[in-house]
Amino acid sequence: MHGHRHPESYRTSSPASKAAIVEFMTREFPQCKCRVLEVGAGAATVAHEVGPDELRPGGTVSGPVLMTVADVGLYVALLGQIGIVPLAVTTNLTINFLRKPAPDKRILGVCQLVKVGKVQAVGEVRLYSEGAPEVVAHAVGTYSIPKREAAPRSPAS
Repeated sequence: MHGHRHPESYRTSSPASKAAIVEFMTREFPQCKCRVLEVGAGAATVAHEVGPDELRPGGTVSGPVLMTVADVGLYVALLGQIGIVPLAVTTNLTINFLRKPAPDKRILGVCQLVKVGKVQAVGEVRLYSEGAPEVVAHAVGTYSIPKREAAPRSPAS
């Protein structure tokens, strides 16, 4: 591709391992109920337990829980691609609720990054009730990636 750099050339640091991401998420987001299941190649799978606190009237998993799974999945996939960049933030998240999730199964978010550029990344997440093949929701999100800090220049002699 003439004149275009491969997205990996925009990394702010080296890719982060699953273990590094789990440690970071546990330390920085102790309130997060999502668990990282897989990370790799611009992709991630996360899970969120479902209990009475996650259900809304009618016995369905609440929209905020599904949006959380989508957002965390995107963040984890991005960290897996560019490294631990705490200040990467969500700038857009669009979700389509397609069918009622099971009220007694974990929600799985399967994320794939679509494009990672210098200043933003776009990805999609398919949400499932664990054990069911049907997608319960589909989300597309954009993350803003902070500018890379320039390396300190040594004084000229």
